[in-house]
Amino acid sequence: MFLTRSFPSPLCPLLAVASERGLVALAFADPQDPSNEPWLKKRFGAQPLVAGDAPALDAVGHWLAGYFSGQPGPPQAVPLDLIGTPFERAVWQLLLEIPYGATTSYGALAKKLGKPPGAARAIGGAVGSNPLGVLVPCHRVLGAKGELTGYAGGLPKKRWLLHHEGALLFG
Repeated sequence: MFLTRSFPSPLCPLLAVASERGLVALAFADPQDPSNEPWLKKRFGAQPLVAGDAPALDAVGHWLAGYFSGQPGPPQAVPLDLIGTPFERAVWQLLLEIPYGATTSYGALAKKLGKPPGAARAIGGAVGSNPLGVLVPCHRVLGAKGELTGYAGGLPKKRWLLHHEGALLFG
């Protein structure tokens, strides 16, 4: 069973999902279906989703309040239950190392993992499957020339998050 809670943000509500081990998902609510039920069922299968309380939900709520007020704590303060392949989890751990207000590229992440430059596409797939948007900062990953590239929440949200962090120096 997964516990869920919605949190406000300047962009739109965020839906958090936690297991007994930690946070498993954090996603912008779909305006057409704020419960994000189709995405959650695709990601987590038939696990029951119940509104409730969990330490990870309390922790992410505190972290989000700090983040949106411009004073984020370390994302490591939120217990995580990363559900993905070993490769995806390795990439997501690298995302957690990108400092607030900084950006990197898919190629740079590949290099950090000891992969060849051609692995940037595989890195992009892992970044794109990150279920913990905002907290595990996939929005800080840009294209090779510094361009905004795909973001599950949409490029306007990615641009807003980067601007909020003071990282957006172009466009």
